[in-house]
Formats: sequence, structure tokens, C-alpha cells
Amino acid sequence: MSYTYRYPRPALTVDAVIFRKEDQRIQVLLIRRKHSPFEGMWALPGGFVEMDEDLDEAVARELEEETGLKNIALKQLHTFGAPDRDPRHRTVSVVFSGWLTDMQHAVAGDDARNINWFDIDHLPDLAFDHEKILQLALQTLSSK
Repeated sequence: MSYTYRYPRPALTVDAVIFRKEDQRIQVLLIRRKHSPFEGMWALPGGFVEMDEDLDEAVARELEEETGLKNIALKQLHTFGAPDRDPRHRTVSVVFSGWLTDMQHAVAGDDARNINWFDIDHLPDLAFDHEKILQLALQTLSSK
């Protein structure tokens, strides 16, 4: 399929906020980025939507590629589209959230150098606007 547009188009990405409970503490899964931008920083798992992919398929694919996790019930949380959220180009991200409810073991893959579960009260500095994304996800959690 070939596309020619008169006007520039933003890139579309998906991100996944995955929570789990560990010893009555809520934790979130983060990846350490393998590539620039923000190489070496912690971020939410995610990536670019392919041209022939539904958003639900894209977030499930990216989550599995970067963490090995699959079959997690994900719900669309919010869309983030600030013009400067990605230093490479104009990028809009549709964010999904879900809970790890089984004993799957997350393993770093694809664009992830490493992965780790972090207590929500002790988070590292995050790449892109992922701190803002995580704050919204946590507000949504506390309102339920």
C-alpha cells in the first residue's frame, strides 16, 4: 500500500501501563530503553503502530515483544499528543493499562535492554512524557 499526502502526518504509537500487586504494594512494569532517544532511561513498554494493525493488536504485540507478557486484559486509558512529547518527530500515543493477574515472568526483549517492576512510590526518572502518563493511570486507579 502506498501513501502520498499533501500535509505532514504524526506518527502513532501505543504504550502499556502494566500493574501488579506484590506483598500488598502496587508495582508498575518499566523497560530500560536500548536505543535513542532516551537510551538507558526507564520507560513504559510500547512502540509504533504498523500500517495494517488495530490499536489493540499493536499494544499486545509491543508488550509481548518488549516484555514477553501476553494475554493481559488491556483497556484504553487516554491519548497523549503534546507536540514535543517525542524529540524525533510529532508522535501521538494511545495508552492502555492492565493488571498482571497470573504468574507470567517478564523478560526483556526487542527494544528493552532490561525490565523491572517498581513500587509506584519509588519510581526512577522516566523517558518521554511517561511520568505524566503514569500519574494519570495512578489517578484512575485511586478513583476506582
